[in-house]
Amino acid sequence: MVEEGEPLTTDLSLRAEVRLYYDVWAPGEGPAPLLLALHGYGSNKGWMLREARRHAPEGFAVAALQGPHQHMKEPREKGGPPRYGFGWLTNFRPEESVALHHGAMLDLVETLVARGAARRESVFLMGFSQSCALNYRFAFTHREALRGVIGICGGMPGDWETSPAYGETRAAVLHLSGTRDEFYTPERVAPYAAQLRQRARDVETRAYNCGHEFAPEMRPDVRDWLEKQNRER
Repeated sequence: MVEEGEPLTTDLSLRAEVRLYYDVWAPGEGPAPLLLALHGYGSNKGWMLREARRHAPEGFAVAALQGPHQHMKEPREKGGPPRYGFGWLTNFRPEESVALHHGAMLDLVETLVARGAARRESVFLMGFSQSCALNYRFAFTHREALRGVIGICGGMPGDWETSPAYGETRAAVLHLSGTRDEFYTPERVAPYAAQLRQRARDVETRAYNCGHEFAPEMRPDVRDWLEKQNRER
């Protein structure tokens, strides 16, 4: 019980180490162009690595980073083991989640370059759903770090018009959406091309007859785009 007149201090903090997990597939031919892929809310690195490899051209290394915020999901069947999902943001102090994401991206690229798996000048970032806006925050803040960024069935940063952190990036942008996406509807996505062109010189947007998902038709388009960007710059 706090006595009357006793000083009370709240919202203090301690630093703690956070371990972030990732999977890597490399072609084994020395440093390669890198596709760094981030999953959506409730998913995991293993699923995203499998999906990203379907989109990556031959000769690309692929890495998938897992979100820091873990939560339990219902078991697939009664009595079965619980499943786990991961996310990238929380409502409480979201700026700390953004800073964690930025630091993780930079550290992972440095690690893969140092190991000889990736070429620093050929790093591409792909995000699905929740990670899409986070990746755009990274691309327009760390403007020389990426060669390209791909957003799939996701949105724009909520502070796009107000944050002083964003500037013109060297990264090319490819944004893919679904005409039947219940979360990012065609009406919601319509302004994205113009918004992205405010700070990126090379922007392409494409829509597919699908919902909130990876559509098989996206795979050859992403591969062609990655090959073109990797070849031309």
